[in-house]
Amino acid sequence: MGRMFPLAGLLRLRQVQRDQAAGDLAAANARVERSSARERTARAALAGIAAEVSDVTVLSAIAAARASSRGMLGELQAIEEGERARARQAADALGAARARSIALEKLEGRFVAEAEGAELLAEQASLDEIAGTGWYRAAGQGS
Repeated sequence: MGRMFPLAGLLRLRQVQRDQAAGDLAAANARVERSSARERTARAALAGIAAEVSDVTVLSAIAAARASSRGMLGELQAIEEGERARARQAADALGAARARSIALEKLEGRFVAEAEGAELLAEQASLDEIAGTGWYRAAGQGS
């Protein structure tokens, strides 16, 4: 093939952007998983605490610890929701990057098909010319 795809540089840039968006999505999903794991760990730790109430002071301490734990779990849930929102944004960005890349890939495919078709036509024309010249010479010499 003689000519290169004129938008090859832009296509490569779009592919790099798509790969970057895929990496961003993978990182966002990893952060979501880490924040979910922290919340599960905190819930498991809190569920495993046995509470034996022997007097009012212990009851007050347990109440304070549970209130603090509820606040901590709320913060962990807020962090996880934030990470999930960022993961959704990263997924949207990946979809957009794929769409931009796919459009150029389709253009490249058409360009390649047309270039190959033009090469085949030129080759066929050359073969026809060679075949016609050979026939003409053979016909001229035989007369």
